[in-house]
Amino acid sequence: MASAPLSPSVYRRRRIVAVLLGVAVLAFVVLLVRAIADGDGEAGGERTTSAKATPTPTPPELPGGGRSLLPDRRIVAFYGAPQAAELGQLGIGTPAGAARKLAKQARPYIRKTRPVLPAMELIAVVAAAHPGEGGRYNTRQEPKVINRYLRAARKAKALLILDIDPEWRMGPGEVPGNVIGSVQAREVNATSAWLAQIVKRRNLPEKLFLIHQFTDDMVDDTQLQERPGLAMVLNADGFGGQAIKKAKYRAFTRSPRDFFFEGFKLFYREDSDLMTPRQVLRLRPPPDVVIYE
Repeated sequence: MASAPLSPSVYRRRRIVAVLLGVAVLAFVVLLVRAIADGDGEAGGERTTSAKATPTPTPPELPGGGRSLLPDRRIVAFYGAPQAAELGQLGIGTPAGAARKLAKQARPYIRKTRPVLPAMELIAVVAAAHPGEGGRYNTRQEPKVINRYLRAARKAKALLILDIDPEWRMGPGEVPGNVIGSVQAREVNATSAWLAQIVKRRNLPEKLFLIHQFTDDMVDDTQLQERPGLAMVLNADGFGGQAIKKAKYRAFTRSPRDFFFEGFKLFYREDSDLMTPRQVLRLRPPPDVVIYE
């Protein structure tokens, strides 16, 4: 997966509508390779039997143990990419350094009745102002970059979330930054169905499926479907003062789809009078996912 050179005008604003798929793809590849090596795929030929009984494999667990994400825990994440510090906190310094800062930021959210699970939200597709490979106005993260953050996430016992950003998917003749893109509910539903199928087939722990939203028309959440095996979150995105952020959160938490959990995003640079963790937890309902950019 080659990457086009990153334009210097890479976009600072990440006011996203995003479908975040966690590390399901990576888990799927690993399990598929194991299956082939064991002779469980077409490439492996017939499987030889053994007189010795095969022990039942232990189902994979989440970082820190267990198989359920929400509402058992609260997720606190850093967002960004290494191409530019303006893209978010996660891209500042090394992945290991970001993990240490994330642990410090997550600490005030810990409660005896609800532990915190840290997460690294890596922008997997970065929008650009000029077309690159294939005429696309974006550049894709190389596998080696994703793997570097995956190693850091595993060491920190954190989730790795891959951000795929439809806000920057433009129509004919449209350029990122001039218009705000969007995604249709049927496309989100197709993606969630695909991920839920992988979770079921491979007996994986619950996966985070996160949709960022900063305007009412970014995605029609009334048409979104619940999926078993996925912790589905509508995240209130967008920067500004506390009053506007609280109002937007109240508006987005009124979704008629009661299977969605609540998310809230904060911006270290763009938010005026950045809310403290205590203030965030006073929101009603308190967010299940908190993301810092």
